[in-house]
Amino acid sequence: MSDKRTSTDYLQRAAMYDLLAQYYKYSLPNLHMHYYGKHLKYMNKALQFMRTPLPISQTEAKIRILHTSPDAPNVDIYINGKRVIRDLSFKQISNELSLKAGKYHIDIYPAGNMVDSVLNKKITVEPGKSYTLTAIDSVKKLRLLVFQNEPSTPLNEAKVRFIHLSPDAPPLDIAVKDRDVIFPKVSYKQATEYLGLTPMTVDLEAREAGSKEAVLSLPSVSFKPNESYTIIFLGLVKEKPEIHYISVKD
Repeated sequence: MSDKRTSTDYLQRAAMYDLLAQYYKYSLPNLHMHYYGKHLKYMNKALQFMRTPLPISQTEAKIRILHTSPDAPNVDIYINGKRVIRDLSFKQISNELSLKAGKYHIDIYPAGNMVDSVLNKKITVEPGKSYTLTAIDSVKKLRLLVFQNEPSTPLNEAKVRFIHLSPDAPPLDIAVKDRDVIFPKVSYKQATEYLGLTPMTVDLEAREAGSKEAVLSLPSVSFKPNESYTIIFLGLVKEKPEIHYISVKD
């Protein structure tokens, strides 16, 4: 099958799933999101044949660092012995940094103190990719998790994923408020897949998995066209700082 025929086939599938998504848009939000995800999947496949990808660096990667350790102090971040981020506080995310593809040594110190590191880790980054590095757990058990970002979206669409980084929170169901579950049983340190969306504003909630009990409400969450989002749960259920969420653009 030629590229042209393949592209047409993908567009026909995308159109079919778009019709199903629109049909369920107001009656069953979970089915709307399910079918819209399939719509975006086939649109992306079609676009591989229909347009040239935007140019990206063939040698560089992008990283950003997020501080989610509830009892850790503000921190300084060093890469290969050079301080690149100063005084990063809890729930703060750094600006993006560009790195050449390869291996790097990450050291995290209490802000202004380069005597005793609270974490050190080696990472590998690949060309053209984007990453979120998250410092998690209590300061005594500090770890660094690496999540790959997907900043691109089809034209005029949006997408979102959720990351559970609240150390004492149970597994969570992510749901439309008082409606159906979108992502079931998201465990600590787990990131969901990205979900394709029609741009919208919607009330969401994080429930204890398998129950109707809301652990956290997310009112009026806005998803704008041509934006990719990561929503991160952090803080503590039983102590302070209380569990809350932040939304960042990828």
